[in-house]
Amino acid sequence: MMVKSDLNTRNKITAVGALAVPVLRYSFGIINWRTEEIKKKKIDRKTRKMLTVYKIHHPKADIDRLCVKRKGGGRGLLQIEAAYKAEIINIAEYLNTNYKEDQFVNIVKSHESTQPNMNSVLKTAAKITEELSQPNEKSDAKQDGIQHIKASLKESQKKKMEKQSNAWAVH
Repeated sequence: MMVKSDLNTRNKITAVGALAVPVLRYSFGIINWRTEEIKKKKIDRKTRKMLTVYKIHHPKADIDRLCVKRKGGGRGLLQIEAAYKAEIINIAEYLNTNYKEDQFVNIVKSHESTQPNMNSVLKTAAKITEELSQPNEKSDAKQDGIQHIKASLKESQKKKMEKQSNAWAVH
């Protein structure tokens, strides 16, 4: 277990981001995750609890600071909800762009279209896209469709973290 190793805290957080998060990302779109596990951040809570038990994170320390980049004064841990949204959008983009070329992707896409809303990656990606799209924001002409949504996802996460890091600077 990487949290029991003799690495320093920075390297342990990097190891969690490099070893544990990709395992979860790989399962997004394959395993039917319950939305409360992702949306209510149960996985993030379990991760913080484990980090606290192994004295990597102080119990009274700010929770949001874990997800701020190290250059911004945080720990640099990835948020699972943001990784989930990005991965679902990537899968939907792949299915929408490559279904004409590959017969197996075409089979997967036709299977996805018959699934109920909760089980369909394409429908979940459409929901995420709808949540992230902001009607008042002018989009760049060079970005189209899902690329624009992925950029807005990254931008909204960045703004949220910057706002939180600015609040820390005040205190």
